[in-house]
Order: sequence, then C-alpha cells, then structure tokens
Amino acid sequence: MTISSSDRFHNFLCVLVLVSMSGLSACSPAHGHVPPIAGESPSPNAQGKQTAVLAGGCFWGVDAVFKHVRGVINVISGYSGGNASTAQYETVSSGTTGHAESVKITYEPSQISYGELLRVFFSVATDPSQLNRQGPDVGTQYRSVIFYANEDQKQIASAYIDQLNKANVFAGPIMTQVVPLKEFYPAEEYHQDFLERNPTNPYIVYNDMPKLRELQKQFPDLYK
Repeated sequence: MTISSSDRFHNFLCVLVLVSMSGLSACSPAHGHVPPIAGESPSPNAQGKQTAVLAGGCFWGVDAVFKHVRGVINVISGYSGGNASTAQYETVSSGTTGHAESVKITYEPSQISYGELLRVFFSVATDPSQLNRQGPDVGTQYRSVIFYANEDQKQIASAYIDQLNKANVFAGPIMTQVVPLKEFYPAEEYHQDFLERNPTNPYIVYNDMPKLRELQKQFPDLYK
C-alpha cells in the first residue's frame, strides 16, 4: 500500500537532516500565545450540526488534531480547491490541480464555536505564516486555507486573521487564504484515520504526534 508520495518522503528526510544538524525541533511552536477570537459569543443553545473545511499542510496531522477536540463529531480527510476530475492523491501531489489537502470537520456548535476551531487550527494544527508549504511538505497542495461555507464563517475568519496580524502573534504575516468552499472531495480510504492506524510511521511520529501533545498542553479543557 502506498502511504505517501516519494516527494513527500524525500522532503521529510531532508528536513530531518537539517534539523539534526541545527539541533532544533521542526515541531516547536513558531509563535506566541494565540488569543481567543475577539467578540465571539458562545452559543450554548445552538441546535444541529455544522461543518468547517480547513487546510494546513498534510491532512494526516490536521485530521488527527481535530479528532481529539471536544465537540467535534467527525473529521474526514480530502481535497478542496480543484475539480472532481483531479481529486486523487497522486494527481493532487503534483501541485498543479488547485486542490489543497483538507479536512472536513463536523461539530456541535453548542459545545465548540467556529472561532474556537480556528484558534486550535492556528495554535496547533498549522503554521499559518508559511506560504505554500508546511514543515517538510512543499507545494500549493499544502497551503493554509480556510474554506468558508457562508458569510458568517468568512467574516469570523477574516476578522480573526486581522486580529492576530495586528497582535503580531506570528513571526510574519498570516498567509492563510480565506476562500469560498466550492466542493469537498473525500480522500482515498487509506488516508482516513491515518495517525490512528499508523502511530509508528516515522512521518507521523516526528510531525504529527507533537501536535497532539501541544493540543493537550494548550487546550486541556478541549482535549478528548
């Protein structure tokens, strides 16, 4: 079973070499404290389920992070930004399809808000200051994107990015795109629940397990 493209594995090995030479950790947070979104009111009486589609590098880690967030019901790895005809892993890995590796999050708004999901996203799941890459993975398919489904999501995401930029939370400006969601295409079955199924995979151990530890450390009340 093919679990990653040769380019992804090659880039990962290159980063391991550079990190070992520098003595740094590629998984160390590259930002200060990410504050809550300003002005968002809790919705304890909200009814029904809602969805959020986010992209922030390899979907294995983003998927794993949100599966451990209280109030999240389901997370699916997939592709957004391109067409149905190119929504296959090896094609998306070419970086020419317009797709980004994404996750579709179904959540209970009475337990967690859209803004809180974005705070987890910026704090733990991705480094939004990186352009068209995330850690060892390079290409437009690994770009950071918030795919909004409605005007409320657009306004919340745009206002939060503006808030974080003004507070200089990150070393550079946030590169995360805020674009309308056209369609979400689920990825191949072997990509689903990848961390849970492959906890000893070297890529997972080095890049994604630290994200879960950071989630538990930074958001103990949200961690499940």
